[in-house]
Amino acid sequence: MRLSTPLLLTVLPLIAGKVYLKDTFDNMDKWVKSSVEKFDGAWELSSGEWYGDAEKDQGLKTTQDAKFYALTANFDEVFDNKDKDLVIQFSVKHAQKIDCGGGYVKVFPKGFDGAALDEETKEKYSIMFGPDICGYSTKKVHVIFTYKGKQHLIKKDIKCEDDQLTHVYTLIVKPDQTYIVKIDGEEKASGSLTEDWDFLPAKEIKDPEQSKPEDWVDEEMMDDPEDKKPEGWDDIPAQIVDPEAEKPEDWDDEADGEYEAPMIDNPEYKGEWKAKRIKNPDYKGPWVHPMIANPEYAEDDSIYHYEDLGAVAFDLWQVKSGTIFDNLIITDSAEEADSFMKDTFSSDMRDAEKKMFDDAEKEKKEAEEAARKAAEKAAEEDEDDEEDDEDDEEDEEASSGHDEL
Repeated sequence: MRLSTPLLLTVLPLIAGKVYLKDTFDNMDKWVKSSVEKFDGAWELSSGEWYGDAEKDQGLKTTQDAKFYALTANFDEVFDNKDKDLVIQFSVKHAQKIDCGGGYVKVFPKGFDGAALDEETKEKYSIMFGPDICGYSTKKVHVIFTYKGKQHLIKKDIKCEDDQLTHVYTLIVKPDQTYIVKIDGEEKASGSLTEDWDFLPAKEIKDPEQSKPEDWVDEEMMDDPEDKKPEGWDDIPAQIVDPEAEKPEDWDDEADGEYEAPMIDNPEYKGEWKAKRIKNPDYKGPWVHPMIANPEYAEDDSIYHYEDLGAVAFDLWQVKSGTIFDNLIITDSAEEADSFMKDTFSSDMRDAEKKMFDDAEKEKKEAEEAARKAAEKAAEEDEDDEEDDEDDEEDEEASSGHDEL
């Protein structure tokens, strides 16, 4: 008898995205500091004064005011995002209530030497992404791509968070040439790379062979040629002598000079004469410059594509230090990045951080109020002491006077 072969059920594992760099900043082993003297800002590992989880929220912190910072890490392997998503995600906590400074990262091609990062090489990045704050006018999320050797800034204004809590910034670039920017998992901007950046020249340009005809009339209204200025119009002065003014009785011609009555606006004055306006019979409407196809335009479906991404850097200037960066991931999977955020930035952690921050603010205000009251009390006591001293002096003077008698 032929035995039947048992049915083998094969369970295929879920295909996870590939991670090219992930760091929760348990240490700084992956990171290289610039050896260039200008970029000497010192870093440390810290969770800050408020956090959701002391261990998970340890990140990379700037520690010196008015400094340039530069720190670079290489990817685990070169990232070619052809036909793949490109996802950059990290958290930023401006615990110092930053007034002017960057909170972004820069992604570089393979072979970038982080130790040699300087004024020139720091601009050789492929992508720059993240928040930037300076004063009241600049509170934006930068999304800058380098395309054919030129840096292109996003044309949209994406507002960044400006409080003192942790926020997660996510950039997703897709092979269909679309993008998404998220903050704390919530979409803040999305669209087309070709529409929201000026990567390509315009599809159409004004025909250089065409110009507005000399006899083209684009004035819809004109002065009525039959309307004439009334005779004597210009003879009416704008001001006249005040007929009610009288020379003061105490006016002295020799001392005060010849009396001149003050001038007032002439109620008969009609202003500058202007002819009536009528429809222009020769009006042809606005002239529209004819457009032609731009010979320099060429579609490019590979704008999204970077074939050799290999390093990421924090290249920053901060007036006031204290920013904490954490939970950096660069991957080809939005799902992978989202899962990482849920693990490192859960709603419970956010609530705990917010409570700890609120408690710290409350304690700070109470301490400031107590200090204010103590200063007021000390001032009052000083004033009472001065009054007591004055009274003592008066008593001494009075006693001295009686002794003389």
